[in-house]
Amino acid sequence: MTGNLYHGQAGLPFSSALRIYEPLAAFPEGQQQTLREAGSRSVSRAAVENAELLASLGRITRPGGDPFPTGATDLVRILAAPRTDSPPGASPTAGGGLPDAGTPGTGHPDGLLYCPSQLVLRAGLAANALMEGIHGPLAQLLIPEEQRDKHQERIDDVRAHAGLGRVHTRASTWGIPFSWFCLFQESDPTDVVESEGHIVTVRIRATIGEALERVRYAVAHLALAAPDLDMLEDLTQLTEWLELFHAESTVELDYGAVADKVYPDESPMDVRLGIECLAEGDMTGAAAAYRRLASRWIPIRQLARAS
Repeated sequence: MTGNLYHGQAGLPFSSALRIYEPLAAFPEGQQQTLREAGSRSVSRAAVENAELLASLGRITRPGGDPFPTGATDLVRILAAPRTDSPPGASPTAGGGLPDAGTPGTGHPDGLLYCPSQLVLRAGLAANALMEGIHGPLAQLLIPEEQRDKHQERIDDVRAHAGLGRVHTRASTWGIPFSWFCLFQESDPTDVVESEGHIVTVRIRATIGEALERVRYAVAHLALAAPDLDMLEDLTQLTEWLELFHAESTVELDYGAVADKVYPDESPMDVRLGIECLAEGDMTGAAAAYRRLASRWIPIRQLARAS
């Protein structure tokens, strides 16, 4: 399945994701049964990724000009809750399947954490952002108003039935925002998924408590040392987003296919060192950290404008 996923990504924009996995109790009662059923099926992570990719490609070629997901088969990613007796940086699992749940942690009676895809909500937010951006006029031609209105009805229906107020996934194309790396350290549990000599993706995880501690540290130091830095606003928004979720959640950075171009990746360390240098007034060290980041990621971002 991972081989199909790798070949299916060929020619597509690099897409990465930042996801929040929450315990069952964090979701509305009406949604919990659906999540339990997804957990009982024990579908491998590779199968979920492949199904989502095939569904997205299918929407592009769907007759009638409606590119939006209907939500009829929304997918759920599942992660084993961290073991309460596991040391930081414990050995990760390889491949795309579910890791061993081990001993369920406090607040995780089924030993699992859940991240619903929420494609209906996310597609609506993405379309709105596109309409408000510099390519708005082109987007209006590609996505007719009739289809946007129809999708708004789907969003209203999803919100009415599921009561969803939090979007569990943030996505980025052609590179990973530097602010995301503030949530992780090189010692965090990491999965490297490979197929046919290529890296399909790399996934790094941290508890939401660890992620919040790290991002608040970064915000506090940048606010004093570099208050005009664009990254400070990104980190502030990221903090506000993380604070919406259950205290026993897990945060995951999924590199996607870009991992094959950049891994092994020292970006979390470079971002952390850059912030520490700024806090200490070491402009030379901060500049060196940024140069390392730029040499790694600017060529990836330039691919977005390549013909």
